[in-house]
Amino acid sequence: MQHFLRKHVVWPAFRRCLRGAAPFLAPGAFGLLSACSTVMPPVPRPPARFAQLGQLVPPQTFFALSDGAKLPARVWPSASRPHAILLALHGFNDSRDAWESVAPFFTAHAITVIAPDQRGFGQAPRRGGWAGTARMVADVREEAAQLQQAYPQIPLYLVGESMGGAVLMQLMAQPDAPVVAGTILLAPAVWHFGWAEDLPLRVLSQMFPDALVTGRELPVHVVASDNRMALARLYYDPLTLRATRLKALQGLVTLMKQAAQAAPHLRGRVLSVYGDKDQLVPPGAMVPVWEAMPGATRRDLIPGGHHLLLRDRQGGRVMQDILSWITTPETWLPSGGDSAVSAWLATGVGEAGAEKQSVPLPVLPATLDRLMLEQSP
Repeated sequence: MQHFLRKHVVWPAFRRCLRGAAPFLAPGAFGLLSACSTVMPPVPRPPARFAQLGQLVPPQTFFALSDGAKLPARVWPSASRPHAILLALHGFNDSRDAWESVAPFFTAHAITVIAPDQRGFGQAPRRGGWAGTARMVADVREEAAQLQQAYPQIPLYLVGESMGGAVLMQLMAQPDAPVVAGTILLAPAVWHFGWAEDLPLRVLSQMFPDALVTGRELPVHVVASDNRMALARLYYDPLTLRATRLKALQGLVTLMKQAAQAAPHLRGRVLSVYGDKDQLVPPGAMVPVWEAMPGATRRDLIPGGHHLLLRDRQGGRVMQDILSWITTPETWLPSGGDSAVSAWLATGVGEAGAEKQSVPLPVLPATLDRLMLEQSP
């Protein structure tokens, strides 16, 4: 039966879609059928002199949720009495460790950082699977409520990177969105895929939901950050997922579309940060979302910024902007990102058709494989 479906359903669908489908899906889709695996690859070991890159840091707390699940979290307490709390969400295939390099900056400025593993990632339940948008949004809602109950006098801010930003967009677009001090979106994973781009993946994820892809099927080179050591830590971190199940990839695509559609309905104060060198969520995907966000949204463009903004070598500019927006929201952002946005948009980067770029989704671990092989630290 599977042979019949491959011959008469999947392959014809691929051929029809190749003309209009985004190149980042079509080439990989062909490779998937010939080299599917359902076993996660082993954790790579770092060179001895960089053993700390493979360190497994235990969680400091757990969020006990209404369905019985417990989500582990790292906590970086403020160096003094906290003036704010950041509930920080990581991106796809990442973990709570995404915030370890930047948290000390915020704790030094009286801001406590709490970073949970999202369900399906890190050490959270259903590792490598996909819990679904509704469940992931519900998890964040419960986490926020627990923090507000535990710290009723301290302003709570929600911050999400990539997939984490998409989850927050879904949460904060709901009519009963939680009342928080602000929402910070760092290169949120948004992309309004058309039916042609989505069809091959939908077919494959139905037929082979547990099959794994890594991105090695794609003949492209993508830079997620210009900080080699930060990428090395991501690569060797035991919590990082090094392969992606097709059902999870399809789930992310759905979430990205949902986040893009949620943009006009965001509630509360919002800071949205984006780098003009982002190769994973390109301008053609981000600009329409920026334009659809409520007028009061604070848009911040980081010239030279890549997708992993906080882990870039100039990530300090992003941290300063976040701190300024929290502590002195009436002033211009230190990086000048406010004024840079208008000039950048005037170049027409988000015009129709600009989203048809030959780039992969922000989910492909093989990019890190190549980096480590080519530039082993």
